Amino acid sequence: MASRLPDYIAAAQPVPQSNRVAWYKSTAQTYAGIMLWFVFWQDIPTGGGVSGGALSQGLMIAFAGLVLAALLCHFLYYLVPGMLGLKTGLPLYIVGTSTYGATGGFLMPGYLMGVLQFGWLGVNAFFSAVLLCAPWVGGPEAALGTPAHAIVATVWAVLAAFMGLKGIQYVARVASFLPLIPFAILLILFFSTIGGLGSFDGGSLAGNARAAAGEGSASALTIWGVMAFLLTYIIGFFATAGAAGTDFGMNNRDSKDVQLGGMVGIAGATIFAGGLSLLIVAGACGLGKIDDPTKLQTTTLMGNIMGTQTASVFWYLLTIAAFPPACFSAFIAANSFKTTLPKVNPFISVGIGTLVSIILAVTGWAGDVVSVFSIIGASFGPVCGAMAADYLLSGKKWAGPRAGFNPAGWISWIAGFIVGAFNSVAALVEPLKEYATIVPVPPLMAFVVGFVLYLILAKIGLQTRTLEMPATTQEAAPEPTA
Repeated sequence: MASRLPDYIAAAQPVPQSNRVAWYKSTAQTYAGIMLWFVFWQDIPTGGGVSGGALSQGLMIAFAGLVLAALLCHFLYYLVPGMLGLKTGLPLYIVGTSTYGATGGFLMPGYLMGVLQFGWLGVNAFFSAVLLCAPWVGGPEAALGTPAHAIVATVWAVLAAFMGLKGIQYVARVASFLPLIPFAILLILFFSTIGGLGSFDGGSLAGNARAAAGEGSASALTIWGVMAFLLTYIIGFFATAGAAGTDFGMNNRDSKDVQLGGMVGIAGATIFAGGLSLLIVAGACGLGKIDDPTKLQTTTLMGNIMGTQTASVFWYLLTIAAFPPACFSAFIAANSFKTTLPKVNPFISVGIGTLVSIILAVTGWAGDVVSVFSIIGASFGPVCGAMAADYLLSGKKWAGPRAGFNPAGWISWIAGFIVGAFNSVAALVEPLKEYATIVPVPPLMAFVVGFVLYLILAKIGLQTRTLEMPATTQEAAPEPTA
């Protein structure tokens, strides 16, 4: 007897071609807004706090890692979800049922995407509160751990969650324009420090940082260390947005829109924001405007570069631009929970999630962005990998929902998550600390494990059967050109 198609899949309606829009009206501008978020680019030069940071081997190596990471985000993590969205006109939580099953798809990737939004809300609240408190306490670093920071972070998270539930339409009206704020600030900082680029020396920066840190400080990153940090940081940050490419692709007209939207909004914006952040710090170093060479966060250096008053204005403008993403995190989570937990009041589910966000922000856990991005990359790296494998095995199209829990998808995700999260977990467990760096570029390895294992498991027959879809949900878009 054929399995009954779950109601949430049977009721899905594809976005019609008449409602599709150009790449520059949807995909590119939305992704560019994500990559221009100050939380992304401010820590790129730091290298995770190691002496000399990502600039210890010079600008060329840092830019090589940045460009490679940007291209991997586009081609490995975004392109297949984007094409699946284009070809079906359906959102991620429906398209994902091919990889994880009609029953399993209830949890993966839709529910997981919703849960992780509260991690993003916590990160947003933590860093926004830092910049909001900074002018009153002597800078961003002085704000950490203060009662004022905890109060502001709590209020920020609550307001963002409320607006995400009840007022997202008002936020959306201005959200498209607010990325112009960090865009302009980055350019101003760049032109203010460009004169120091000719004097910048990565080796000297690393040496000065070790001297300032004293004995026992970590040595500078090697060339591979710089590349690995940038790949881990950028891919980890982007992984959930890559899977969400399905939701962007379903609003695109053709494959050209999908490609251009990603190349401009993902690769281009990543290189622009991350590259300017590196150049600003390098230029500030060359001009002698770095008091402490162990502290290379771009937003922290704004006071040295522009003066305290101008920096305070920049900090507040950056937080204004960061508020819509916080609201959208709550909105995405609410939509996920409405689909997967239809009988639970969204105010209850989102309220519980917001409480978790507040705890992450107030305790400072959300401030350890390298660890946060690694866990997020471990969660969605294998999702993107398995979706890519499923797409190729199905002849570059959506196979349709599979019955129950699809073993190939779930086993590949579990294995990929274990590999991707191993370093972060090992760092917290005393007997395993010596192995805390054994997995190179964890978010990328999570993708590779998810991709390869899904291929193998599918080939040996560990896929459930495909369920028949209503005709209205099949291939909403004409077959795109290559």
